[in-house]
Amino acid sequence: MTTSTAPGAGAAEARIMLECRDVTRTYSEGPEDLTVLDGLSLSVRAGERVAIVGSSGSGKTTLLNLLGGLDTPGRGEIVIAGEPLSGLGEAALGQFRNRYIGFVYQFHHLLAEFTALENTALPLIIRGQRKTTAEKRARQLLERVGVAPRADHKPGELSGGERQRVAIARALVTDPGLVLMDEPTGNLDQTTAATILSLMDELARESACAFVIVTHDTGLAAQQDRVLKLDDGHLVDEAGG
Repeated sequence: MTTSTAPGAGAAEARIMLECRDVTRTYSEGPEDLTVLDGLSLSVRAGERVAIVGSSGSGKTTLLNLLGGLDTPGRGEIVIAGEPLSGLGEAALGQFRNRYIGFVYQFHHLLAEFTALENTALPLIIRGQRKTTAEKRARQLLERVGVAPRADHKPGELSGGERQRVAIARALVTDPGLVLMDEPTGNLDQTTAATILSLMDELARESACAFVIVTHDTGLAAQQDRVLKLDDGHLVDEAGG
């Protein structure tokens, strides 16, 4: 594995955290091929927050899966923190995701048998931290997203908004260099969504964490550093037309 600079408060803002180079993803639809992403390129700096908008079926979730190493492009390269994902085997890719990438899915994907605290601490425990240390950090994040009083409840005992906040805490607990979010505020009320936005802004400034956010929420998108529209397999800067 290539040696990569670890994300942190001292990271230079000019450093590129994420780069896509000529990424194409095609699916077979019966006798025909459907190209969802077509030579797409994207560069995101450390500490930058980028919103991606687009119509349903435009390929936004496909793009997030590629960026997170959950899928592989048919052509092109994805590089995170200086590391080409294509050069990593399955085990190394899992370790890399745990070290550098946080995920917030549209549907929270919390483990039903674990409490909110255990779900949040799990990425740190997988990394090898002691349970007590991991859970102390997890409680801090649950406090920051406003759901600490529900820490000992399982997902089935939480509201949709509470489950989403736990998922956000889980994504942030490892201090990742890149956070990928799919409709992160879809189940949140306006006040809670504002709290999450404030936390994202704080993390971007303090630790140079980069955010890529797929959303239909124009208000959420407008509060990010850049808004890109996914259209016909390409990304278009909304500010530049």
